[in-house]
This record gives sequence, structure tokens and C-alpha cells, in this order.
Amino acid sequence: MIGSNRPAISVRGLRKSFGPLVVLDGIDLDVAEGTVFALLGPNGAGKTTTVQVLSTLLSADAGQIRVGGRDVAREADAVRHAIGVTGQFSAVDGLLTGMENLRLMADLWHLGRADGRRRIDQLLERFDLVDAAKKPVSTYSGGMRRRLDLAMTLVGEPRIIFLDEPTAGLDPRSRRVMWQLIRDLVARGVTIFLTTQYLEEADELARRIAVLDHGRIVAEGTPEELKRLVPGGHIRLEFGDHDTLDRADRTLPGSVRDDETLSLQVPSDGGVRALRSLLADLDRASIDVHGLSVRTPDLDDVFLSLTGSHDTDKAVPR
Repeated sequence: MIGSNRPAISVRGLRKSFGPLVVLDGIDLDVAEGTVFALLGPNGAGKTTTVQVLSTLLSADAGQIRVGGRDVAREADAVRHAIGVTGQFSAVDGLLTGMENLRLMADLWHLGRADGRRRIDQLLERFDLVDAAKKPVSTYSGGMRRRLDLAMTLVGEPRIIFLDEPTAGLDPRSRRVMWQLIRDLVARGVTIFLTTQYLEEADELARRIAVLDHGRIVAEGTPEELKRLVPGGHIRLEFGDHDTLDRADRTLPGSVRDDETLSLQVPSDGGVRALRSLLADLDRASIDVHGLSVRTPDLDDVFLSLTGSHDTDKAVPR
């Protein structure tokens, strides 16, 4: 994913409350053009509210917010023309066919008959919906409905797309199809602002990730930068006999020994430099290693460490 350094979205001091409940408490964000930015957080952290404010569906109580170079408060119409939004729940009409749903969106965008037909044909082809185009959406699978939902978002050719839980409820195969569609959009220069409960999804797609908890950004960075925030990484070494294990244990102080499996766990960030240094120490001591594996913290570890939440599989309220 290659993007520019220019911000497609810039947020400073965003605050939003519902009565006495403070949902967003002064958040700052920058999203570079042509990239995927993922916003993670436990249920009720404020992810959906953030999307609704940035997409002009809700007004902020305070803050400076620019989307596509436009001020969200003063230039809301211009922002709406630059963006597309796919919410947590499919917005397609089950009584219409896939083609009729797309034609409705083309009419809302005031595309002419020829331009609208050409755009619809392109989207049906891109989203592998040609064979189902004339069937009622009520007969579609969950994955097909989500693909159609995203296709409808693209009728107006937005340069910035907000995807709020786009793969919620999909089976693993349908989820990966959606991932590829998202990658294809970014390759065309589209900016994606993604909220998700699937941490693997953020790891696979996002160039940068922010973690939102109790209305505040508690961490932000690339996936690898966030993983380095959490201790617990190690290199696991396996040996052929107890004598070699004993020598390795003396050579590598601070490691954790397991006599049953003839192995050592050596604390490490898993980086190339640390691995090279460890192997050099073993080589100087003429210690043969029968097996080696590297374990680094994943985004699950980051999420749980930063938010203390184990509730990552339920629907997300505001």
C-alpha cells in the first residue's frame, strides 16, 4: 500500500458528548491519502461515533476536522461529495435486484443514463455480481450483500471511504474477498478509514492503526510499532540433549528453561538484530540448535494490554 504523506483526514481536539456521557474526549488523528487507517477499540469506545462525525452524520461539540481538504462543519456538502460510507449494517434494499439498487444510487448521484449504465456494469464486474445482478437482493448471501453495499458506495467514485465494521458477520472466505477489494481500492489511490473488531483485519490492511479507549486515543502507529509496545516476545530454541541445553542455559542468562521439551525461551523483540546477536552467541559457544521459532506480540496482545478488554466479538454501540 503506497500512499502520499498528505492528509486526507485531519482531526484536532474532537469532542462529542451525548448528554452527560462523554464519548470522544479530544482526539487527534491524521490519515494519509491513499492508505488504510484502522481505528480499533472495545465496545462503546467511540469508533462509530467518530465515523459519524467525520462523515457529517453527527456534529462535533468541539474540534477542528478536515476531510478531503474541507472543513466538516462549514463545508459539509463538499465533504459529502468527496466521501463514501459503508456502515455496520448493509443498506441495500432486499426487495430490489442488485442492478436496481445500483441504478438507484446512480440516479441519486445524477448520473446520466449512459454514464450510469456504464458505471453499474463496471461495478457489477468488479464485485463479481454480474450473474446475480437481476436477482432480488433478498436471495443474496451475506458476503454478496456486503459486496453490493460497497459497490453502491463507489457509484459516486469517492476518494475517501469510511468502512465501519465492513466484514462483521462474514465467513472467513467472504472476509478475505472484501480485504482484496479494499486493497484494490487503495491501489487506485482511494483512502480507507476502517473500524473493525477483527484485529487480524487491521494487521492485514492498515498502514497505521489507532487504539481508542474511553473516548481517547491511547496508542497510534504502524502495526509493528504497536506490537513493540507490548512485552512478551521471545525466541524459542530447541536442543538435541540435556548437555547442550545446559550449555545454552549458561550462555544465555535470563532465558526460561523447559527440561521436558529440551528448550529455552529467550526474551527478545524478535527483530533481525536481536536474532543475529543470539545466533552469534550460540555459534561462538559451538552450540547446535535443533529448532528455532520467534514469537512476537500480535495485535490481540496490544489490544488487551492497552484497553484491558476481552470483549472483541460483539456488536459495537456508540
